[in-house]
This record gives sequence, C-alpha cells and structure tokens, in this order.
Amino acid sequence: MKINWDKVAYPDAAFERFPSRRSVVFGTKGIVSASQPLAVEAGLEILRKGGNAADAAVATSAALNVTEPCSCGIGGDAFCLFYDAKEKTVKAFNGSGRSPEKLTIEHVRAQGVVGNSIPSSNLNSVTVPGCAAAWVDTVEKLGSGKLTLAEILEPAIRLAEEGAPVSEITGLSWQRSEKLIQNASPNGDEMLLNGKAPRPGEVIKLPSLAKTFRSVAEHGKSGYYKGRVAEAIVELIQSKGGVMTLEDLANHDTDWVEPIKYTFNEEVTVYECPPNGQGLTALIALGILDHLEAQGKIKSLVEMEHNSAEYLHTLVETLRDPAVHPVPVEELLSKEYLASRAKLFDPEKTNPKVIRGNPVHSSDTVYFTVSDQWGNACSYIQSNYAGFGTGAIPKGCGFTLQNRGSNFNLTPDHPNALQGGKRPYHTIIPAMALRGDELFLSYGVMGGFMQPQGHVQVLLNILRGYTPQAALDAPRFCISAGSPETQSASTGDAGDINSEVYFEEGISEEVVKKLREMGHDARVATGYGRALLGRGQVIHRVIDPNGNRVWVAGSDPRGDGHAAAQI
Repeated sequence: MKINWDKVAYPDAAFERFPSRRSVVFGTKGIVSASQPLAVEAGLEILRKGGNAADAAVATSAALNVTEPCSCGIGGDAFCLFYDAKEKTVKAFNGSGRSPEKLTIEHVRAQGVVGNSIPSSNLNSVTVPGCAAAWVDTVEKLGSGKLTLAEILEPAIRLAEEGAPVSEITGLSWQRSEKLIQNASPNGDEMLLNGKAPRPGEVIKLPSLAKTFRSVAEHGKSGYYKGRVAEAIVELIQSKGGVMTLEDLANHDTDWVEPIKYTFNEEVTVYECPPNGQGLTALIALGILDHLEAQGKIKSLVEMEHNSAEYLHTLVETLRDPAVHPVPVEELLSKEYLASRAKLFDPEKTNPKVIRGNPVHSSDTVYFTVSDQWGNACSYIQSNYAGFGTGAIPKGCGFTLQNRGSNFNLTPDHPNALQGGKRPYHTIIPAMALRGDELFLSYGVMGGFMQPQGHVQVLLNILRGYTPQAALDAPRFCISAGSPETQSASTGDAGDINSEVYFEEGISEEVVKKLREMGHDARVATGYGRALLGRGQVIHRVIDPNGNRVWVAGSDPRGDGHAAAQI
C-alpha cells in the first residue's frame, strides 16, 4: 500500500477528497471526542484541573452514564487502551465481568429457556459489571495522581443531581426502551421521567445514580462490589431466578493484559485488546490485505477508487474471514496463516464458504477518546450490551444491569458455552495505532459486530489522506450475521452462507449493483437503519511544519456528540 505520508502527517488537502459535514477540531493541549457534548465537557473540566487523559476518560465515561444510559452504564463493562507518552508504550485492561460461579446451562434450561442463548431480559444474562472497577483502576494505575476519584467523578455527579437535557438520538432510544424499563424491575421510575421515557430536550435528574457514584467516589471498589449497591444487585437478580451472589461481586477485578498488535504496511502498528474481545478480527483483516498486495491479487488500496466496487469487494471478503476458537493469537497473526487466507481471495466474486459466529448487531455502546497536554491518549469503550441491557434497576442505584451473558451459547461443547465464572465473548473494542513508538491514532467505532469492520475502514480512510472527520463521515459497509433462519439450530453459528452486507446511503447504486453481480447479498442502509454502521471517534496526532504537536479530532455524525479542545 503506497501511503503518501506527507498527506497523512498533515492532511491539509483532504477536504477536497471527501466533503465532510463539519470541520475537524484542532488542539495543542488536549482533546475529548465523545458521542455526547456534556460528557465531552466533563472530560475537558478534568483536563483543565490538571488531570491526564486517563483521568479525563473516567470523567467522560461517568458523564456518559448520565447523558447516554441507553448505551452504557456503571451496570456494564469497559475496555481501555492507554498510550503512555513518557514510556512510549500501549497499556491495556479488560474491564469485563464473569458469569456467576453457580450459573449452569442446566439451571437456565430448568427455567424453561430454549434455543442457544439466554434471553436478553432474563437476569441470568447479567454478568458481574466491570465498569466501576475499571474506573478505579484507570485512575489509580494510569492517572496523573493529581486528582482524587471523587474530584474526577464530580462532573457526572453534578449532571445526575442537577439534571441534563436529553439529546435527540438518546431520546429516541430511551423511548424505544420505555416498556422494558417499566417492566424489568419494580424500580423503573429511577430512570424515567414521571413514569415515561424522557423526550429530546427534556431535563432528567438521576439522583439514585448520583448516590451510587458518590459511593464509588468515597469507597472505591468496595463502594460498588460490597455493601448497599452489591446487596441491591444480588437481591434483584435472585428475585428473578438468578444465582449471582455477593461473593461473585466481591471477587471481581480488572485484568491488565498485553495488547495484541499487527504492523500494517510495515509502518503502522495497530493495537487491540486481546480476546475475549473481537479486536483480533481487525488485525487479521489488515494482515490479509497486506498479503493480497504481496501476492499481486490487488493493487494498492489507496490507488483504488474509494468505495468503488473493487475496493469494497476487497474489504468485505477480507473481513468475512472466520474467527477461530480457542484463540491462538500468534498463529492467527503469523505470516503463514495470513498468506494462506489471502490465497482464498477472488477479485471477481465473493467466496460463499464462510463460517463464523453470530454476535448481536447493536450500536448500544459508547466509544470515546481523550488526549492530553503531555502527549498521552486514552482509547475507551463501555457498554450495557443491548441498549439498556436487561432494563432491570437495582433498588436505589439508578442504573440498569447489562445482559452481556446473552452472548454465551447454551450448547455444552460450544467454545463459548455458558459456565460459571467465565467471561462471554465480547464485541466492544477500543483501538490505537502507532508509527514506530509514536502515537498515530487513538480511535474506535462502536456498534456490535461492526466494530472491527469500522476499525479497518476508518484506518484506511486516514491512510488515504482523509482528515479524522472525513474518515468518519465517509459511507461505510457492515457485514451482517445473516438472518435468523440461516443460523444453525445446534450451535448458533452461521453455516456455509453468504451473509447480507449493508452499504450505507452515499455509496452509489451502480456500485451496489456491481457487488450483487459479484455474488454479494448487498443491501442499502438508510435513515435510522444507518445505526448498524456504528458511531466512531478519532484523535490523530500530527506534527505541523514548524515542529509543533497538534491533536486533530473528529466525531461521528451518526451520533449526538462532537470533539472539543482544551485551551
């Protein structure tokens, strides 16, 4: 791939290449890019007080609990990548929780559950929420040390107590989940306004959530995983036939992990969190693209017309490569394996023999990224899984419990089979990219199975010379997992199928027609259907012609948010 690094290093001509809805945001100190403006302001407040990117990420995360609870919450999970500018290294944590130790497939079946997964409203789908522990560990192990956790959570507490107006997309999602929240537990009013979902522009206060935040601010992990909050979680789950115990919560901790990586084009090293997440998929796709060029099967990607049939066919086929479990990361990223997968590519037609899993399509996640005046950056993602998760609210706590356990398979010999004390397969993944040991991008695209697909598409847009905003604005595609009738009744996996591929409006009708002729089950995503294309944020580190470090940021137009710089 012949990259014009002069253009990518400082993309002043990129505006001519794709017409963005709005300009990028430039800054020299720090930037926050998130899907909610008030959450962006919470992060900026911490940067202005001397916090670093990790401190500001926690403030942004907590504020998103207030402003976008339809996508995330302290009842869900989180993952993080952190670029340490002093050490010039990328650090990672896995903030996902495990299933209750006593939970078994037999118990779930005895409750009358049929099919291959726990229903999303069944409280046995609740895994131990990892978000609160992730906040504490992010501040303690990655933070500046200048601010306490209480100071960092204060903007979110203020929003929850004083109230925040509901944004447009969040308001629509809240309305769609109104009945779920009303019926999932006796405590629905804690996240409703006069018994109803708030409408866009209405101010909603979440005093019970503020109380939970104050408990964590004062007592750290014990303020959530022990005492009042833990007891309320367990009481609610057990009242609905679940088996989670206080010990399950007390035993939870964040796992600090070694990020996995692949050096694309021998110049850009992309970092992802290791499995149980799906970041490996993005790295495999980049590796296959490298080998397609090396084998002469395709010309340079940047020389192809952007979003042409040739370009999209190449990316779609690359991203349809099946996942393998157990996950031998080194083998899957080896030159030998990637070269063997590249040999299966046909530039003229699609390969119909693809076998892979079927994670839920959902954009009900928040991704955001933060940089600071010292050159650090934090790539952070959190989720309830499906919207408000189970919709069930522990009494007096002000948040809904996630349903990530719905990702478990109820077939005993399946690699992702449910068992006690196990983490399920996770869709949420943050990303980073470095050139040498210097930060290049801190970025991500939220949205279920879309995420590794978005990581590849947005990265290639940047390498083509698009600004971060243009890279996010450009139309994308999303490979679906196929319709329910194509799924195997025994494993829940897709069989030998040619899955639907959704191309966003803005990709020409002629290109979609050509892709159908090549064998793709090509569909067009329009209106609110574009939600399956995900919502991303990007911060790009560049050096201007005078040697100054400049942060260049964009925020996805498919969301309610923006990027803003510290002054």
